[in-house]
Amino acid sequence: MDFFISSAYAQTADGASQQSPWTSFIFLGGFILIFYFMLIRPQSKRAKEHKALIEGVGKGDEVITAGGIIGKVTKVDEQYVSVTVAENVELKMQKSSVSAVLPKGTIKSIEKA
Repeated sequence: MDFFISSAYAQTADGASQQSPWTSFIFLGGFILIFYFMLIRPQSKRAKEHKALIEGVGKGDEVITAGGIIGKVTKVDEQYVSVTVAENVELKMQKSSVSAVLPKGTIKSIEKA
């Protein structure tokens, strides 16, 4: 349909030079590196540390869960952990809900406070 209306094209300025396509590739590569080092790498590092923590949980460890429950591990299965939080109170939860292993004696020091 261009035979009725002629196409108008913008003129370039006299002093303006066109950018090299390499500069846009360099900026794109820079953004990818920034995202990798600021977002992707730290997240994968945290995931590896959490996986190692979960694999290292054993019977008798004092743990804190993602929900803030503190207790002592009494039984470890492949996917689940039984945690004693009080006398005659045992909770069974997924291993992935364990957020940290506490030093021995932490529960007793909290009970005294």
